[in-house]
Amino acid sequence: MSPAASALKARKSPVQARSVATVEALHAATIQVLTREGLSRCTTTRIAERAGMSVGSLYQYYPNRDALLAAVLEKHLEDVAGAVESVCHAQQGRPVAGMAAALVAAFLAAKLRNPAESKALYAVAGERGGAKLVARMRARMVAAIAALLASAPDARFDAPATTALMTLSILVGPVRTVLEGYAPPGFETGLEAQLVLLLKAYLRAHRRPGQARAARRPRPSAPRAPSSRARGARAR
Repeated sequence: MSPAASALKARKSPVQARSVATVEALHAATIQVLTREGLSRCTTTRIAERAGMSVGSLYQYYPNRDALLAAVLEKHLEDVAGAVESVCHAQQGRPVAGMAAALVAAFLAAKLRNPAESKALYAVAGERGGAKLVARMRARMVAAIAALLASAPDARFDAPATTALMTLSILVGPVRTVLEGYAPPGFETGLEAQLVLLLKAYLRAHRRPGQARAARRPRPSAPRAPSSRARGARAR
């Protein structure tokens, strides 16, 4: 392990319930200080004070502030990946339209449930092992989405891994726009509906040949009722 990676590693993992509660309190305090006061004022002293414990207690688990930030970031990304894996499992065997709507809802809920937290962690991820964490979580999500797409009864994906990567990219792109502060006013309001439209269209383009032809075939019009003049002519 490189010195940089070692510096971001936790000193110990919580096992007992009390230790788990302590780490959770530290993570919550880190997010609160980071979002309210910014990175420059997000010190171990302030974090410990916010968590209601001594700095010494903090150092039992994390050697420095960056190791704590890396752990909080990893937990955030784990939650996002877990949400995607969960919805993919729940949607197995459903039509692609339902898959698209469920994926969009789950991903946005995980990433933008607390926009301030997501934005703050996104901003500090670069120097705290963020790239490796993101790559690992992306691989998990792509694998889950690929397995989901392979179960679709109304579509055939010749390269499910590629389609899954494209699907994840469709979800990530607009969210990144929000997190980087480039989204115009009102962008988030209609984001879910717009993403559902986009993802449905993309996945439906892979419909099985017979279903695609049936979707394009015009529906037969209902027979028109004869006019009163025609009915009168038949009566005569």
